[in-house]
Amino acid sequence: MPPRKAPTARQRRLGSELRKIRESAGISMTDAAAQLSTDRTNMSNVESGRFGVSSERVRTWASHYGCPDPAYVDALAAMADERGRGWWDDYRDELPASLLDLCELEHHASALRSVQIMHMPGLLQTEEYARAVFEEAVPPMRPVDQRRYLSLRMRRRDVLDRKETLTCTFLIHEAALRMRFGTRKVRANQLENLLKQSERDNVTVRVITFEAGGFPNAGGPTLYAYGPVPQLDTVHTDVPTGTVLLDAETRLANYRAVLDRTEERALDPEQSRDFIREMAQRA
Repeated sequence: MPPRKAPTARQRRLGSELRKIRESAGISMTDAAAQLSTDRTNMSNVESGRFGVSSERVRTWASHYGCPDPAYVDALAAMADERGRGWWDDYRDELPASLLDLCELEHHASALRSVQIMHMPGLLQTEEYARAVFEEAVPPMRPVDQRRYLSLRMRRRDVLDRKETLTCTFLIHEAALRMRFGTRKVRANQLENLLKQSERDNVTVRVITFEAGGFPNAGGPTLYAYGPVPQLDTVHTDVPTGTVLLDAETRLANYRAVLDRTEERALDPEQSRDFIREMAQRA
């Protein structure tokens, strides 16, 4: 296959998983290339995501490496079979690749669990609230850029209505509920929307109150995206220089523990709705 101009995070992930399987089998790239009738350069390009790979080749390589997990191999083969553009590709030359990687991650996730400290979850934001958040950007956004970011944010919400139900758990700190972006009306409408969305069968909203005290990783937001198999789970988190996608087994285990402990400190869904409703009435 011809080289890609710029592989997406998901394409790079497929390549890195193939590398993990090979390395777990104790097979060098040189030996694998010789035994699979290809060359080392081609294998390197596939494992880095620069070249695509067919589902048939994924299965052949996994079989040669002796991968014992058929569900994992099936999931990788399905990734290799993905063709065509996603809706986020409409923004490919207009917005940062990290934002598009987030959209792709949400699109393919089997479930999402997130912690938000200072902002409402992007998937639950109203248009007015999101616009008010973008208006705080430094340096200020040009109007055309703000419209692009806002358009992407609003289209992301469609994942909640996809045919294959996406189950989402949103852990939201009280600070995010009290933080006022825009006018009082904007905040009140956002809280009302949060209540409305929490009534969805596939959405759970739980509030972490100030009274709950400290909890792990309290300094920033975290999104845990569950894949079709545990090996393909991904953590999306913000850092001062941008965003980071994490998929190492130890990191995933640690973030699952972080989310579990955080959820233990949160109000249950009904208590959370009562808490939000009271705030909305006083907004």
